Amino acid sequence: MSSRTDIRPQAGPLGVVAALAVCLIAPAFFVLEIVWLGIALAAVGLLLAWAVVRRGRAGMQPATAPRPPSLLRDLSLIVMGLGIVRLIPLAAELDNLAMLRFTLALGGAVAVPYLVSRFIYRDRATSFPWRGDGGRWTRAQWIWLVAVIVLAWLILPFYFISSGVYQNWPEVDTVDLIVRLFIGVGAVGIWDELFFICTVFALLRRHFPFWTANVLQSIVFVSFLWELGYREWGPILTIPFALVQGLIFVKTRSLSYVVTVHLLFDAVVFAVIVHAHNPHLFDVFPFTG
Repeated sequence: MSSRTDIRPQAGPLGVVAALAVCLIAPAFFVLEIVWLGIALAAVGLLLAWAVVRRGRAGMQPATAPRPPSLLRDLSLIVMGLGIVRLIPLAAELDNLAMLRFTLALGGAVAVPYLVSRFIYRDRATSFPWRGDGGRWTRAQWIWLVAVIVLAWLILPFYFISSGVYQNWPEVDTVDLIVRLFIGVGAVGIWDELFFICTVFALLRRHFPFWTANVLQSIVFVSFLWELGYREWGPILTIPFALVQGLIFVKTRSLSYVVTVHLLFDAVVFAVIVHAHNPHLFDVFPFTG
């Protein structure tokens, strides 16, 4: 994996508070499920971002420097995405209507910020760099893919079965339901990287150092996964996962690689959920309850 250093505008402490307020919309929406609190946090975050932008413009010399990215615009894109996701319940369901709701809402949460940035704000703040720098994956990257499978195989059965969180997913006792679960788990995994990494994290990186942006995006990432079903002590797993995905993306600039990591992890998630509901299937795990 190749690392790179870059210099980007720093929004300062007030900007961090603005971004934190916006990212805390996610736990308000998806953990506490208090919509009015999320709306209030959005208003506070955008108001503080407006103050940051206004102060920055007052100190600029317009003729000598290019205009930096607008914190207000970028945080507004995150608010749009979170608002669209909150339009639907996130409980895992496998019927046709539920899958259509997920497709429209999650797809809109990625598409709307992208389209607004490109055609209204005209600054192309989000993108989806599929191949990154275009080079082949390194030995370290291939080793990490194997490590992901092994770690997921060792850890996920104990988490899902001992905590009982597998029951947050519908019982899958027919071939049709198993296929739907496979499609749903994989589709949401791909969407996670499109939204949390290529949208939320990428927007935050335009204004903040890596670790500040990464911690902030992890708040959003983990909150969504909580409502999706990763509850009990799930954040012990999902927080480091979110942080590592952000780190990998910065190192590789490759959406294809972070998606591959996520799909391998989710393949084990799928197998564990099926096994938990049907112990005779995928009986290959070290912990079976």
